[in-house]
Amino acid sequence: MDSSSFLFLAFIVYSVAFLIFVVAITGKQWNQQNPEEHVAKWGKVGIIASIIGFACHAAFFFLRWAEAGHIPTSNMFEFMTFLGMMIMLAFIIVYFIYRTPVLGVFALPVGIIIIAYASVFPKEIQPLIPALQSYWLKIHVTTAALGEAFFAVGFAAGLMYLLRTIDFGNKDRSSKKERVGVEITMGFLIVIVAFVVSIFSFNAAGYHASFAVTSTDDTGNTVQSTSKYVLPPIFAPDNSEVIEMKPFLGMTEPLLEAPSFFKGSDAGRKLNTVVWSILGGIVLYLLLRLAARKPLSAAISPLMKGMEEEDIDEISYRAIAIGYPIFTLGALIFAMIWAAEAWGRFWGWDPKEVWALITWLYYAAYLHLRLSRGWQGKKSAWLSVIGFMVVMFTLVGVNLVIAGLHSYAGV
Repeated sequence: MDSSSFLFLAFIVYSVAFLIFVVAITGKQWNQQNPEEHVAKWGKVGIIASIIGFACHAAFFFLRWAEAGHIPTSNMFEFMTFLGMMIMLAFIIVYFIYRTPVLGVFALPVGIIIIAYASVFPKEIQPLIPALQSYWLKIHVTTAALGEAFFAVGFAAGLMYLLRTIDFGNKDRSSKKERVGVEITMGFLIVIVAFVVSIFSFNAAGYHASFAVTSTDDTGNTVQSTSKYVLPPIFAPDNSEVIEMKPFLGMTEPLLEAPSFFKGSDAGRKLNTVVWSILGGIVLYLLLRLAARKPLSAAISPLMKGMEEEDIDEISYRAIAIGYPIFTLGALIFAMIWAAEAWGRFWGWDPKEVWALITWLYYAAYLHLRLSRGWQGKKSAWLSVIGFMVVMFTLVGVNLVIAGLHSYAGV
């Protein structure tokens, strides 16, 4: 078997493990006499399946390393699959500390979505650019990703806490705001799922479009380039001409042109992808809402029955407390040492560096507010949820939208 087969196998096993954890929690009603025994029994099966999935994922990682001749974290496909593996490792570690099967219902989907998201990027093995040809690549990337993985587990537990404690029957203003906030968080996750589904669907259907783009570089010279689309072009690149466009639902040309202030030959494609993801997310959300006949957060909330609020709050805090020093080492200290070797300076205000610092400061504020100001419970949970949104923007938004020295990660 090649490395990609092991990754696909890991994805399948993780998905099965998630379903087992769902059975563990929702199936308590099947065993009215010993519901806790039912949860413990299926929880063990779920964590065993998670470990098997992680073993397959690790096999993919090391086989890919052997095929590439370097640690496979040099582009978005490799890094996001590695981050997914680290999220699973963090989940397994936290699970064995607290033995809480319901955590698998929330943490596993985060890792699964990350792996699915990684799969939309080019999978070809690429040679390392000069800046990445250093042993610091292994040290910096692995520790930064492990720290972010624990933040992901903290996010999952924080979301669990909110679903457990928010009163979905209360009509007062503060409860309504909390319900809207949690529903927006669920919508954010659904938009990511819709993005992945859209890419896979149009890829499977063989859809393609391409444009000849005329732009200017930083020196004012005219540059000709080609922008290739996987999704039907609602937005064409600014100042471009159609080279080839497969019809879609009667649409034989782009509906609109990307605004001129969106710079770069791929700016139109990125805007188009964002619009498709939001539209797909809205459609998917409405379908799920129609099936549930209530807000999704209200439909999921009953899974939290029987969970102690303090236990969930503790899991979220401990996961972030473990991840923070690891992230500090990997994303800041080791990164600055490597930057000094590669570019001759410790800090250069590159967009990725700035957002790594913002992430670090955010979680520093989280720990300070929790330990010094007593921000526990809902306040802490909201901070953990918002914090992971910051992490995801640092990983995805900065790599793929904002140009900088780390732009190679978006290839």
